[in-house]
Amino acid sequence: MTAVAPPTARRLGLPPLPRIWPVRAVDVAWVIGLNAVVIGAMWLRHGGLDEIGSVGGLQVAIGQVAGLYAAYLALLQLVLMSRSPWLDQLFGMDRLAWAHRWLGFATVWLIVIHGVFTVVGYALGDGTGVLDELWKILTTYAWVLPATIGAVLFVAIGLTSMRAVRARLSYETWFLVHLLAYAAIALGFLHQLLVGADFMHDPLARVYWTALYVVAAALILVFRFGQPIAVNLRHRFSVARVVREAPGLTSIYLAGRDLDRLPVRSGQYFTFRFLTGREWWHGHPFSLSSAPNGRWLRITVKALGDDTRRLQSIPVGTRVLVEGPYGTMTGARRSRRKVALIAGGIGIAPLRALLEALPARPGELVLVYRARAERHVIFRDEIELLARTRGVIVHYLVGRRGSPELPRDPLDADGLEWLVPDIAGRDVYVCGPIPMIERVTAALREVGVPARRIHAERFAFM
Repeated sequence: MTAVAPPTARRLGLPPLPRIWPVRAVDVAWVIGLNAVVIGAMWLRHGGLDEIGSVGGLQVAIGQVAGLYAAYLALLQLVLMSRSPWLDQLFGMDRLAWAHRWLGFATVWLIVIHGVFTVVGYALGDGTGVLDELWKILTTYAWVLPATIGAVLFVAIGLTSMRAVRARLSYETWFLVHLLAYAAIALGFLHQLLVGADFMHDPLARVYWTALYVVAAALILVFRFGQPIAVNLRHRFSVARVVREAPGLTSIYLAGRDLDRLPVRSGQYFTFRFLTGREWWHGHPFSLSSAPNGRWLRITVKALGDDTRRLQSIPVGTRVLVEGPYGTMTGARRSRRKVALIAGGIGIAPLRALLEALPARPGELVLVYRARAERHVIFRDEIELLARTRGVIVHYLVGRRGSPELPRDPLDADGLEWLVPDIAGRDVYVCGPIPMIERVTAALREVGVPARRIHAERFAFM
């Protein structure tokens, strides 16, 4: 095990904390809602209801509305996954990813509705068959064929996002398919702006929608490209040391320039791209497993697949591209003096960093560490040192559920109250496998911990 650096060393050159952005979740909701209202109002202003009584008019109107909101949801998806720090601060990347996923499915369905109802409406109006009308639209209407290609790309992206399909695809294939979203949105934008009924004769509508696309593109360029490029040029990260912690578990230490200027909190994670072999384009999200100290960063990697197994023997000196930091499971969310930290397996990594960084008096921090076997307990020496020097109370729960050592679930409501009698009055940080997080969160709510004081982030332990 690697010993914790002395507390005096930790106080030298500590990095600054990330900026707290003056944005509230309600502000974001208002912006999203107001834009949705404006889009609907513009459609009404352009006579969207005028033709509903005519043959095929209702179907065309449904198609128009579906197309407008499909474009809007597609832009929202870009904004949600632009990795903007203020959105991450409010919601966390795991919640943003969840919203992105379901908005994606909604976008695909709206695109399908737009195409089907528009073709059916035109066919009814012209008195022709649906297939004949479809062929006529594709071959004679400007920018419809490119928009159709964009729609097919969106459907492909939606299909590859389904869990059953995603499980069969390599990360590389999934990633390449999702890159097509940019092309799909661009094709849809040209169709919308150049031939859309709401835009051809209304300069205000064209300016409004162009502004929406520009804002989404700017967020992508700044936070997905500009900021990571600037961070890596400034700090020039590389692998400084590789330490085997346990079978299948390795800590990687990263060195760099001016790390005392890198704003990061314990509990946050970065996406790392190790510039060797096939790893250079595959981003790996890993939490810091030690508090930032201005001299190095440490991550701890569990061998879960081919990529993470290769990282177990990454050569010292390998250059690393870093994106982040991300995540909201930090001390900034803390609202009570007393804190309980509940870790499962490799989920100890970010909680180990928090255990070191959270200000507290003796007895105010409690760590509950769940592991299947003794060999899976990592950082024991470091945890014991922190327990002695900081007065942390530590409970190790080692063994399989149903075994003589653990005949029942030690993390159910009764078990948590027995381990931490005052847990209902604490902030609680939870990290581990997703089923464990869900089970512990339900138990915490059962014992009276409100949702606002339960801090869990599914990406944090990856």
